[in-house]
Amino acid sequence: MKSETQTRPAPRSRGRRLGAFVFLSPGLAYLVVLLLVPLALVLSYTVFQRGRFGGVVYEFTTENFARLLDPLYLGVLGDSLQIAALTTLIALLLGYPTAYVIAQLPSRWKTAALVAIVLPFWTNFIIRVYAWIILLSGPGLVNSVLGTQLELLYKQGTIVVGLLYSYLPLMVLPLYAAIEKLDPQLREASANLGASGFTTFRKVTLPLTVPGVLTGCMFVFVPSFGNFVIPEILGGSKTLMVGNVVRNEFLKARDWPFASTVTLALIAVLVVLLLAQAWAARRA
Repeated sequence: MKSETQTRPAPRSRGRRLGAFVFLSPGLAYLVVLLLVPLALVLSYTVFQRGRFGGVVYEFTTENFARLLDPLYLGVLGDSLQIAALTTLIALLLGYPTAYVIAQLPSRWKTAALVAIVLPFWTNFIIRVYAWIILLSGPGLVNSVLGTQLELLYKQGTIVVGLLYSYLPLMVLPLYAAIEKLDPQLREASANLGASGFTTFRKVTLPLTVPGVLTGCMFVFVPSFGNFVIPEILGGSKTLMVGNVVRNEFLKARDWPFASTVTLALIAVLVVLLLAQAWAARRA
């Protein structure tokens, strides 16, 4: 039989727990107020009806989920996945060599290169997006330089360019971190064993940087998939993405139940991708 002294937690242990709770409280409050409560509201609204003049009528229905299967919204979801995936792929193809070159630079130039990568974030996001209108419009800089009158705006390709410009640094930075922490002796050993530069990259560098690749892909894909500002400014009314549907249903149509259902679908897709990314990272 244990004595009373053995069963009671030591005062020092209780103090550590209390201290940990005090330090975690702001973060927990932040998660509860700004994440869990809104998420619970979104989940609950999906099974209710839209009011006659907007808002929510608390009468159970499954109509919102049936409406989500409409070919129109499935097409929007497919377009959003396609645009986000294409943006992520191009960002990876551009970001990997960029990060690799930065990691090989002398120390004094690495800082300058990294500052250049994050420099666009020092400017307002909306201003940066509108700058592309000046560049790509009919009498814009690109047409002036090329001597053409190409219609470059309001196309899916323009949206990809805008997303790529905005989120490419989110691909470069985790790739740089993954490449930077590689042990140089591994590549030296591969070279000493007679492997070519490409073989060393394919069998040593690339496999060891897969976690950085997966992290960068998620950093680019997630904001690209749910973005609504860039598609609206650079895509006009010709291209509709999931983020635009959510915004329009919440603010214009005031159909909060259906907007919540679309939001739930968007969250479900992202959760599946995050789980896939975590699974792939564990196996890497």
